[in-house]
Amino acid sequence: MSDQRTATLNIVIPEGVSFSLPLAGPITRSIAFFIDFATMSAVLSTLTPIFTAMQLIGGDTGVGVTILIQFIIIEGSKMIMELLWRGQTIGKKVMGLRVVDERGLKLRPSQVVIRNLLRFVDALPLFYALGGIVSLFSSRAQRLGDLAAGTVVVRTVHSSPPDVASILAGKFNSFRDHAHLEARLRQKVTPEESQLALHALVRRDELESGARVKIYGALANHFREKVKFPDEAIHGMSDEQYVRNVVETIFRSRKSVARN
Repeated sequence: MSDQRTATLNIVIPEGVSFSLPLAGPITRSIAFFIDFATMSAVLSTLTPIFTAMQLIGGDTGVGVTILIQFIIIEGSKMIMELLWRGQTIGKKVMGLRVVDERGLKLRPSQVVIRNLLRFVDALPLFYALGGIVSLFSSRAQRLGDLAAGTVVVRTVHSSPPDVASILAGKFNSFRDHAHLEARLRQKVTPEESQLALHALVRRDELESGARVKIYGALANHFREKVKFPDEAIHGMSDEQYVRNVVETIFRSRKSVARN
């Protein structure tokens, strides 16, 4: 079976701006799973003496507690990684995959918990047979856990940095006077959000004036909620300029950031 899938996750916000993310195929997802499995097995192997002692001392109760601890370690670590690493585990990082909300919203903790807790259902009756069959027939390659949580697994697209300078046309960025807030903004904005903002600027002249006002207003308000810049940095600033500042801040080269 080829892992090359033409299916994409197409997301359209109410203002009419759309962006697409390539869906992960079953083979790359399986490899990512086995990388995570091997990593967790290595961790659990270091705890074998403790588990053995618990089983010898506690009998059946010790066996039950051991199984529970192993489950918590395996699934809990995946949940923590996906929460802290924006939908990635070690295996997903290696394979260039990421879990995202199917509507393009921020991945919620409840979604991470649901998709991981339902993994044991996907694993039935053996070797992820049920989850594998469901994902093969799903248009978005979603297993049962993904369907219940409203998540999909996409491939991370690596592209060369855009020519932000030409897009901004030499506009002054007042955010540069607040380096610590810029750093916080880069940390909080997801790759998908930054690409959406950049896409809105690139397509500026293709949009009607009314739609343009709505799009930049929605994007600017979204980014304002992430980081609060002082009044002197944003006073009298239009929504479009705010989005431009955000894009320039995020895509500015590391060398330029270091100089500032």
